[in-house]
Amino acid sequence: ILKDNKNLRRIHNDALRGATGPDVLDISSTALESLPSYGLEAIQVLNATSSYSLKRLPPLDKFSSLLEAVLTYPSHCCAFRNLRTEKQNSLLSIFDNFSKECESTMRKPTNELFYRDDSSNTSLWAAEKNTYPFATNEETSPYSYSAIFDDSEMPGFDFEYDFCQPKILTCTPEPDAFNPCEDILGYSFLRVLIWFINILAITGNFTVLLVLITSHYKLTVPRFLMCNLSFADFCMGLYLLLIASVDAQTSGQYYNHAIDWQTGGGCSTAGFFTVFASELSVYTLTVITIERWHTITYAMQLDRKLRLRHAVPIMLGGWIFSILIAVLPLLGVSSYMKVSICLPMDIETGLSQAYILLILVLNVVAFIVICACYIKIYIAVQNPELVAANKDTKVAKRMAILIFTDFTCMAPISFFAISAAFKVPLITVTNSKILLVLFYPVNSCANPFLYAIFTKAFRRDFFLLMSKLGCCKSRAELYKMNYFSAYTSNCKNGSSATAPSKASQALLLLSALEK
Repeated sequence: ILKDNKNLRRIHNDALRGATGPDVLDISSTALESLPSYGLEAIQVLNATSSYSLKRLPPLDKFSSLLEAVLTYPSHCCAFRNLRTEKQNSLLSIFDNFSKECESTMRKPTNELFYRDDSSNTSLWAAEKNTYPFATNEETSPYSYSAIFDDSEMPGFDFEYDFCQPKILTCTPEPDAFNPCEDILGYSFLRVLIWFINILAITGNFTVLLVLITSHYKLTVPRFLMCNLSFADFCMGLYLLLIASVDAQTSGQYYNHAIDWQTGGGCSTAGFFTVFASELSVYTLTVITIERWHTITYAMQLDRKLRLRHAVPIMLGGWIFSILIAVLPLLGVSSYMKVSICLPMDIETGLSQAYILLILVLNVVAFIVICACYIKIYIAVQNPELVAANKDTKVAKRMAILIFTDFTCMAPISFFAISAAFKVPLITVTNSKILLVLFYPVNSCANPFLYAIFTKAFRRDFFLLMSKLGCCKSRAELYKMNYFSAYTSNCKNGSSATAPSKASQALLLLSALEK
């Protein structure tokens, strides 16, 4: 009646209330969206194959007698993984010496083992009935149930399984390596850390964007690039916030929300945010590094200075590229639905595999370019005879920190992702979530501090903004005076300068790193 009924969408909640049975419930190939909450206690076999609309299950305690479940979605089997029948649990809680009695009983010869009364045998035990001789009279069997249990304990229990070999609930299809039986983040400590990291990324980058956009100073190329970088890292913070929020809402019951989340718009939005943010951030970091190298190398050639009219089309190309890369999984090239953390991990087709490898290779190339540019910058200004040791050390330390944060973010992710792209995974999806929280967003948290908040120019803009709101007016006046003095000094030095020097290049580098 129920099986293959394409029009069946709902069973009334009280339809099975008070009924005897059913032992087997087959709702395969139906459009049923939910099961009734009552009358499921007698079901021993549940068949729900090809029931794609059934995305949530009733409370698990309703399936007190379930022995076999054949479902549509692997995530639902996670709910039954450690489930035992109500009878088995109640019996195990009553008899503390149960395992010892079983152990001693199993040492007996086969013809001396005790079995259930033959009259209680069901079709589920047909194979055992043919294999072993059941004792028909409990009093004549020296190894009947009364050898373990008192008469007062036995009424009310219908022994449908061997105590020493209890039946375990079986469920198919089993979860695969991409979707193990766990919550979205898997580990409890990650659930705490991700909130700290996403709040840091969101507040840090939002502050940088707010200060740079509201600054009354001229929009320079470094400021323009920093705005793009902050926006990209802000999007990464939104992705982490979305993942953390859904994990908190579905904690302990993700199996009931997995299908809606991974196949819905939420996971697609999160995946788009993280790929777009990651690629735009890497692209912008590369452009910032090349701009700094260009500024130092051609410091005295004003005609070769990078202008805002050059930077805008360069970043426009980065936006188009990042959006295209993020949209492809929505169009069928790889997929955001493969895993609960909504990363494009689908490599089933050659095109999807090429897509993943392209992203990873481009990120590795970008890191190499960043390292090469900073090394060339350092070599260009390193001259012990002309540059003060403290300035040289300051340049080296700042560059080392920038390169280290890039390496910390890119190296672990790229290494394990490339191996997985070649279908030789070196890490499980569960452990990859540690990389997602601890390494993947490193740049998004560190960039606003390394490229903006820790610089003098940003602190000046920040205090000037706060002075407009009636706060920190004395600090703002101090920064105004220092800026005016530095500007006057630069004008005087500029009028007398005739040739470039290593010292002037070092000073220019320090100012570039402070922008």
